[in-house]
Amino acid sequence: MDGIDITQTHPEQVKSFKYLGSIVNGNNSIEEEIKGRISLGNKAFYANQDLFKSKLLTKNSKLQMYKTLVRPVVTYVCETWVLKENIKTKLRVFERKVLRRIYGPTKEKDGTWRIKLNEEPNRLTGNKNIINYIKAQRLAWFGHVHRMSDNSMVQKVYEWSPALTRSLGRPKKRWEDDVKSDITGRTASETGPNGKKSLRRPKLL
Repeated sequence: MDGIDITQTHPEQVKSFKYLGSIVNGNNSIEEEIKGRISLGNKAFYANQDLFKSKLLTKNSKLQMYKTLVRPVVTYVCETWVLKENIKTKLRVFERKVLRRIYGPTKEKDGTWRIKLNEEPNRLTGNKNIINYIKAQRLAWFGHVHRMSDNSMVQKVYEWSPALTRSLGRPKKRWEDDVKSDITGRTASETGPNGKKSLRRPKLL
């Protein structure tokens, strides 16, 4: 495809570019975006390493620092993400690394020390991990979109369907598919012993 001619100028054609802090590409993939976000999250963590290592701060204070200073860097615009299993794994690995630094190793009964197992950091934070946080943010944005007027640009884009036939093969996972899965998961987990379901606003973990 030839370059677009706009008033005698020829804009450079690129495969991806950064817009408002997010990477946009032609194949609608967020793999590169996640890689960059995790890299920025590591920089944010090591920039405050002295505080995370400080013995004057409690572990709960350090956990709040992580949620305030580091996690928002990694999860910027996460409301629009479609999470594949490999992306979830990368995000969990990043968070476990930070939480192991915060909580330190575990002392066994025989006096030996070991690093915490994968499920231990999640248990210490009350299951308020980065994946659940992203799901809560996504549901909050979903509700915000549905409260918008029909004339809003966001609502029009959400309701729009391309007049094209789908290519052969397994369809890609859509943002709406993730939202439906999030709603189903929350509904199942919030069903009480009497069978009634609690329809509450997603809690931002």
